[in-house]
Amino acid sequence: MARTWFSQGLKGAIARDIQADLLKQGFFAGDHDTFIDGDFGGHTVSALQQLQAARALPTTGAVDDATWRQITVAAIPTLFERCLGLTASFEGNGFTQVEGNFDGAGLTWGIIGFTLSNGEIQGLLREIEQAAPGTLARVMGADLAAQWSARTAQPIAQQLAWADSISSGPGKLGLPRAWVDAFQRLGQEPLVQRLQMHHAYDSYFVPAAATAGALGLSTELGLALCFDCHVQNGRARLLAVQDLQRTGRAPTEAQQRAAFARAVASHASPAYQGDVLARKMAIATGAGTVHGRAYTLAHWGLDEFPAA
Repeated sequence: MARTWFSQGLKGAIARDIQADLLKQGFFAGDHDTFIDGDFGGHTVSALQQLQAARALPTTGAVDDATWRQITVAAIPTLFERCLGLTASFEGNGFTQVEGNFDGAGLTWGIIGFTLSNGEIQGLLREIEQAAPGTLARVMGADLAAQWSARTAQPIAQQLAWADSISSGPGKLGLPRAWVDAFQRLGQEPLVQRLQMHHAYDSYFVPAAATAGALGLSTELGLALCFDCHVQNGRARLLAVQDLQRTGRAPTEAQQRAAFARAVASHASPAYQGDVLARKMAIATGAGTVHGRAYTLAHWGLDEFPAA
């Protein structure tokens, strides 16, 4: 039986690409100008059914292999891209969003929430400028680019103090509009998006695959869980791995995933343990509610299939 890759409930870049390809071929529902919104909802289902009916395919409104081949000549998104889409949804981030010092990280920006405190944002902006000199001044504006250069030349403690001083609003999530707009424009650059993807892969997905191997997790859900833990949970993840290595592997992978999810949550900060547990168990079991939103991971192209 053909696998269903994506269906109603998917959000983010993959959903947006599906919508863009449907619209190019003249298949859409609702308002033409707002059809591409990154939300695989009823309008996307209707557009897919139109395409499927026109191409003599079962009108499921979901994307299987045959439907994908009618949408685009591109390959099915990789397991990394599918894991990234899910975690980015949990984090509430896209390539462009920047937030203030809500958690002590100074600034948080980009597809998986790169931070100032660990030097990721500084490193990304240095790479951008090395790859295409003058990009920061062109995109951010000469004044903000110069301010950024001067601030990030300071010791990290001073960088964090500056980030805290410009953070505002509930929980210090907010930043001055000039900085929000500058990072938004930067995140829209194709070069910047590629570099963000490379960092997410090299710094998080590759180590997550090693963690999955160490824990005996070989399915898409297992790797998605490890990737999400590498992105969100530092010390808690390391302690959880140690716990499972001491206790030994569970009889089934599903039980091993659940044990890892519970262990990570148990080592999280007390204020966040409930949130972490709900998020990790949703991945471990393939479904759940995270931040008030219901997720079925099969809709995101993540299931009990062997990780490729």
